[in-house]
Amino acid sequence: MAADLAVLPNTGLAAQLCGDAHVRNLGAFAAPDGHLVFDINDFDETIRGPFEWDLKRMAASLVLAGRGSGHKESAARSAVEKCIARYCAQMRAFAQMPSLEVAHYQVHRIGQAAPVHQALLLAERATPQHTLDQLTEPTPGKPDPEGQALSRRFKEIKPTLTRVTGAKAAAVLASLGPYRQMLEPQRQHLLSLYRPVDVAFKIVGTGSVGLRDYCIYFEGNGPADPLFLQIKEEPASAYAPYLTDARPPHQNGQRVAEGQKAMQVQSDPFLGWTHIAGRDYLVRQLNDHKGSIDLENLAGGGLEAYAEVCGELLARGHARSGDPLILNGYIGSGDGFAEALAKFGAAYADQTEKDWNELKRSAKTGAKR
Repeated sequence: MAADLAVLPNTGLAAQLCGDAHVRNLGAFAAPDGHLVFDINDFDETIRGPFEWDLKRMAASLVLAGRGSGHKESAARSAVEKCIARYCAQMRAFAQMPSLEVAHYQVHRIGQAAPVHQALLLAERATPQHTLDQLTEPTPGKPDPEGQALSRRFKEIKPTLTRVTGAKAAAVLASLGPYRQMLEPQRQHLLSLYRPVDVAFKIVGTGSVGLRDYCIYFEGNGPADPLFLQIKEEPASAYAPYLTDARPPHQNGQRVAEGQKAMQVQSDPFLGWTHIAGRDYLVRQLNDHKGSIDLENLAGGGLEAYAEVCGELLARGHARSGDPLILNGYIGSGDGFAEALAKFGAAYADQTEKDWNELKRSAKTGAKR
């Protein structure tokens, strides 16, 4: 899609892009103070670019999500118009606010959308203790007098989770050195209270196929105080070849972390970056109270309610990282902007389905050969 967008006219009005704005890339996670928030939460492709590229990708995603959750075509397009109308209304409000208020603005309609409520319920259960139970096991050896294991280690859940030892584990642990240095002093102190116990290699999402992804299990005040950090390889953004003026930092882990902080009001307190053997990595907590949207929850009125949340969160991210006065001036006061993006979303959703069917046909042809 980056290549497709690049050959079309664009506004030239830059903001920090999520880069992969679609319905599953918003979700719940734990804020630094421990309470749950809902926001954009995937920034692997983040970069500065024309603000409408995020909106075009979200428009196509909403149409596809509508089709996938059983909505009529008219309802799917209506959801896009609701999303963009909410974006426009919020950008008009931001254009009237003091800049500090924009920077701290909280989206209040989140609790009114049933799909978001379901994601928050999932996030409540995704605790470090839950991750401890799911991904680790007692270390073989002598238990303490009460029969409890003295320590734990990662399970072998092949092919998705494999323990890493020896020189490779040492290289992963060594990457914590430069990572610590980029953290704020209070975060450095917090991390110093935890000791690394074990390292694993983890298979993650489709978009990360072929990339390295490591997890480190830490213990703080005993085995009941776990911390899990994910060290995830980050290549260049797919938009980078088409945005030569964006000048992202050489370190792509830094690009992702800084892009995330630019768009989010609250971010993972352990968010940062490092490098291993000349490769760039993002560092963040693993599954700390994270929950995402299930397409089944978008049935009925869930799609439009969720679409409005998407529009407001994208508006906040763009206003925080761009100029809301200029963006509002371009959008204007009518419905034309929303209607145009709904039309684009439907057309690009058609193209996406066509490409997907062609890919499946190609796979079958290749299998026969």
